[in-house]
Amino acid sequence: MEMDDAQALAAFAALAQEHRLRLVRSLVTAGPDGLASGTLADAVGVSAATVSHHLKELSRAGLVVSRRDGRSIIYSAAYPTLSDLIAFLMRDCCQGRAEICMPAAETLAACLCSPGDNPHA
Repeated sequence: MEMDDAQALAAFAALAQEHRLRLVRSLVTAGPDGLASGTLADAVGVSAATVSHHLKELSRAGLVVSRRDGRSIIYSAAYPTLSDLIAFLMRDCCQGRAEICMPAAETLAACLCSPGDNPHA
């Protein structure tokens, strides 16, 4: 199912705040294993209560998911939603001119390289 305008607006609204954007970027960097909320609070430089508030907003927008691991809650990026958001932005962007989208496509292709590959070398 493709992302619609309302879903995209909710995602952009959630990302339109410095700490939330930094949280999502930290979670994307962390990979599917995710990070505990305390680690995220330290990474972003905010209190545990503040990070909890921001993670709730990001979760509501579908950008992060959480799971319990013992006494900790681990947060991960919601990669399918993030992919849908990118697709929403890029859909119909080229109007037949692939060179317009090539920088974005090349950036995404770099994510697909095997660990240890260095596409920028």
